[in-house]
Amino acid sequence: MKFMFVNAVWNLKRKKLKKVNLANKKILLGVSGSIAAYKAALLVRLFVKNGAEVQVIMTEDAEEFISPLTLSTLSKKPVHSSFYADKSKGTWVNHVELGLWADLLLIAPATGNTIAKMANGQSDNLLVATYLSARCPVYIAPAMDLDMWAHPSTQANVSRLTEFGNTIIDVEEGELASGLEGKGRLAKPEHILSFIEDELSSDSKKNFKGKQVLITAGPTREDIDPVRFISNHSSGTMGVELANAFAKEGAEVHLVLGPTAKHFYFHKNVTVIPVVSANEMFQAVDTRFDESDITIMAAAVADYTPANQSKEKIKKKEGDLSLQLARTKDILQTMGSRKKAHQILIGFALETNNELENAKRKLQKKNLDLIVLNSMKDKGAGFQHQTNKVTIIDRFQSSTEFELKSKREVARDILLTIQQFPNAQQA
Repeated sequence: MKFMFVNAVWNLKRKKLKKVNLANKKILLGVSGSIAAYKAALLVRLFVKNGAEVQVIMTEDAEEFISPLTLSTLSKKPVHSSFYADKSKGTWVNHVELGLWADLLLIAPATGNTIAKMANGQSDNLLVATYLSARCPVYIAPAMDLDMWAHPSTQANVSRLTEFGNTIIDVEEGELASGLEGKGRLAKPEHILSFIEDELSSDSKKNFKGKQVLITAGPTREDIDPVRFISNHSSGTMGVELANAFAKEGAEVHLVLGPTAKHFYFHKNVTVIPVVSANEMFQAVDTRFDESDITIMAAAVADYTPANQSKEKIKKKEGDLSLQLARTKDILQTMGSRKKAHQILIGFALETNNELENAKRKLQKKNLDLIVLNSMKDKGAGFQHQTNKVTIIDRFQSSTEFELKSKREVARDILLTIQQFPNAQQA
């Protein structure tokens, strides 16, 4: 089974590179046919220098950019690029054994072609066949021109690989092989090294080890009759990314998740409590809130529910239909009213006008420690996007605005903000 870890962009920007110890780690490096393939030599050198044992798999196209002899010399092991070790003798390279041997599989650079094959299980080369057999954590460092990277098909494939439980080491910005400037460059080898080390860090370094974290995510669904319901466009992605981010940092996470069509990977420290209606979500939160150190309400909970749910399908009649709605319980305000001094409570505000003013009002009214504001006016933010653009406001009315980022990066920004909060370590 492949595991998903938190994206490292925050790490590359916020943390200084440090001495890495990868002693006795077995790293399988996959190299595909990008101009950035030459950087694989530096990656192998860095891994070996820091104690790792490295084997390399190359695609045939990758051999056009860097010699297998170079990588074999640096890794001190044969480089594999074909299913056959010697066709004339009928010997083959066992991709299953390669996958079982590795503690982690890193594909760097990963071209758009290789990413597409991985996302769709097209195992027509040794690298993708090994990927499909691997039971270890898988890290993917893409490299391509900015238009290829930004194309919806590439982003859909990347999203799919993430949902499978793989980790994307995000591309970096700069001059590209085409001469254009923008996102698409392979992450620097030293950044990839630092990222891998952080992912393999021991539990003692995890900032939320032993903390109980309660998170709500997704929409709620309020039945009108057995066929129809009232809901919203929330996919649950933001809350799930938050849950996995805290779990990666050692927290025990309870995720109360509304009905969503997306298929997510969940870290082993995440316990999912599926719910449907606003009332079910209230009950799930109500029974767990007092035991939580940190509670994050990222769900899009219905404010109203049909006052009378029909047990039979409502038939179409002449004229209009009036639907009477009743107010649902305000989960966030209820928990805010009983929050203890050691607890941290975070809410979300999705606004369309007077955004900052409305968010600050909600922060005070519901006794929150932090509120995460996003506006429907910001392109790429809100429901049904893999990205979000947020402003985080604390109870002291201090606000920090962040640029548009992937929801995984946003989750990391929220986690780091909570970590710096005065009572986060005592919670």
